Amino acid sequence: MSDRPVRFAAVGLDHAHIFGQVKGLLGQGCELVATCTYDDDAAIAKTVRALHPEVPVWTEQQVLDDPTIDLVVTAAVPADRGPIAVRALQAGKNVMTDKPGCTTLEQLDQIKQAVAESGKFWSVTFSERFEVPVVTRAGELVREGRIGQVVQTIGLGPHREGDRAHLSGGAGRPEWFYDEERFGGILCDIASHQIDQFLWFTGSETAEVFSSQVANYAHPDSPRMSDFGDMILVSDKATGYIRVDWFTPQGLPTWGDGRLILLGTKGYIEMRKYVDVAGRDGTDHLIVVDDEGVHYESCEQVALDYFPNVVADVRNGTCTAAPQEHTFEVMRLAITAQQTAARRGHNA
Repeated sequence: MSDRPVRFAAVGLDHAHIFGQVKGLLGQGCELVATCTYDDDAAIAKTVRALHPEVPVWTEQQVLDDPTIDLVVTAAVPADRGPIAVRALQAGKNVMTDKPGCTTLEQLDQIKQAVAESGKFWSVTFSERFEVPVVTRAGELVREGRIGQVVQTIGLGPHREGDRAHLSGGAGRPEWFYDEERFGGILCDIASHQIDQFLWFTGSETAEVFSSQVANYAHPDSPRMSDFGDMILVSDKATGYIRVDWFTPQGLPTWGDGRLILLGTKGYIEMRKYVDVAGRDGTDHLIVVDDEGVHYESCEQVALDYFPNVVADVRNGTCTAAPQEHTFEVMRLAITAQQTAARRGHNA
């Protein structure tokens, strides 16, 4: 492969995260060979085709049968991502999937088997870490020992239900968004980001769900969705609290006030990822508190390495962008938290 670009196909165009995945790979010199969608009328699919009119639209079988395609990227309906990944792995393709990478433990077992048999990787694009410079910078500080051992994380992942950036120009949320069986559920979906960050920042290889709950407080007409969820994780190194919701008010200038707080034995770090409601302009705000005082960094210009690492992994047969067992464990915990959650509100 050293004499040609990495070739990839986008299979399943139902969530706007596909835009970031495709852009990230094209930015590394990869070649988008084809797109494939199971709903030609989906707003995201239409936008992808409009952005890349030169790229042919193929069937999934054409993608799987092309031996020159190295990587399949998907942001399909969440319940379909696992099966797509299995078929792609069985066809000898590496896979990059939007989160959640799968929605059931049965799907996860099938993916594990396909990875083992194919020797290819299955990478879930946890964009709230991989595509957020302040998180990268915080990881550098933690590994330098700046705040000592991380013993707790608090991950807050609020989202806006009607956010245009996630809806391809203002189209409404699709029907599958309100169906937990197809969407995966709020903990399986959104909280997978925070689970990934808990394991990564605390250096935990595994953890257990101490408690979890989901609720439908404001959507009585959509009984198969949850608009709030929280959970507690416990590992042999740390504990983590996670809260996710769909209650971001219209007055916030972005889709969610995502924050992450790391408590260390020698200090703590707070990340204000997408906005600083205290008034600082821009994104990627980092605050460190230690024995020397309170320190602020703007991290917007910190370089990201997920997409370069994915491309290197395709070329080298490695798994450096995220260890494979780590990705498996994130999704195991997310699915388990969703399946065992207490239920409140209209979906109690």
